[in-house]
Amino acid sequence: MAANANDAILALYGKTFGQVWALNWGPGLAAPFTEELAKGSGLLLLIALAQRHVRTAFDGFIMGAFIGLGFQIVEDISYAMTSAGTQFGANQIGASAGTIILRMVSGVAAHILYSAIFCAGVVYLFGRPAEPRKIGRGLLLIAIPMLLHGTWDSVTAIAGTNAPVLIGLLLGTVIVALIIVAWVYRLTVSRERDFVRDVMVPELARNVMTPVELDAMAGNRKARKAYRKAGRNRGERRRARYILNAAYALADELAAARGADTDRVRFARSEVARIRAGIPSPW
Repeated sequence: MAANANDAILALYGKTFGQVWALNWGPGLAAPFTEELAKGSGLLLLIALAQRHVRTAFDGFIMGAFIGLGFQIVEDISYAMTSAGTQFGANQIGASAGTIILRMVSGVAAHILYSAIFCAGVVYLFGRPAEPRKIGRGLLLIAIPMLLHGTWDSVTAIAGTNAPVLIGLLLGTVIVALIIVAWVYRLTVSRERDFVRDVMVPELARNVMTPVELDAMAGNRKARKAYRKAGRNRGERRRARYILNAAYALADELAAARGADTDRVRFARSEVARIRAGIPSPW
């Protein structure tokens, strides 16, 4: 979808503004729209096929990252095949390998990142049963990766022949993109953490979990690390990590059973108690 649209738009740019302008600015004013919309349509397809599995913006964030990964792999293969034909085909392996390495290095802040942000915005824009519709936030998160993508594809045209400016723009775009994706992750994962707390609160009354453990489960990485380090020795710290892992498994079973007290839930609950008591596994 994106490749066909890019070719058409670049042809229109060339006829309207001239070939030089189209070569310089065309990629930055075509790919951000066609490619992000094409990848976003993949998330819409997944929502149509599995509505109950795409519940929150965090789901869109994760699925968007994998959609971007698939897109980038296919695009990298396409670029590598094109590179093989350069130099009159005399150095096919070297030219392809160089392109692949360059694409992998620069791909740190490319399609995976753009699609994660974009698809989180799509979920906010349309809303889901577990994610209230927030049109402004959705449009912002859709626009941000398009702007980042357009900037990345236009750095050569912006910098011209000034190598320091080119390197500075590349590094600046990558750093800004990583900061933004970290912000979007914290923004979207908060609802998932609230779900974990809601699912596990009844386990406090059963004395399966302690308030400190629940705060660690529903908290961020810093909270989990502080909980694990609260142990007086290495054995206690290791046990704290195992307790958290078992508690997450219990949360998964409770969510799958919709709170019912099934055999799998009782087993997961007993595993938390076994690990807390330091009893070796019978398996």
